[in-house]
Amino acid sequence: MVKQGSWVSITRTILTAQERTASLPEDTSAVPFVMWVKGYLVEDAEIGQPAKVRTKTGRIEEGILEEVNPQYELNYGNLVPELLSIGDDARAILFGGEDNA
Repeated sequence: MVKQGSWVSITRTILTAQERTASLPEDTSAVPFVMWVKGYLVEDAEIGQPAKVRTKTGRIEEGILEEVNPQYELNYGNLVPELLSIGDDARAILFGGEDNA
C-alpha cells in the first residue's frame, strides 16, 4: 500500500491506437497516446491500481499508479525529497503562503 502524500507517477491512456489520426507515421499510430504525470498521492493506493494525484501546479489527475519516488531518466542523480518543497517554501517566505503565489 502506497500512503497518501507520497510522490508518485501515474499513467493514463488518452487515445488508443485505433483512436489516433491516420495522418501519423505508421510506427506512431500503432501505439496508444499515453500521459505520464507525477504528483502527490491524494489517498492510499496500490501499484497498478487507479489513483489520484495532486501535481506541483495543484491539478488533480487520475490514472494507474506506476511508481513511488519516480526517478528522472536523464540521470542527474537520485530523487532528493527535500527539494520537492523548495518552490512552495520560497513562496511562503516571500509572499506569505501559496494563497499569495
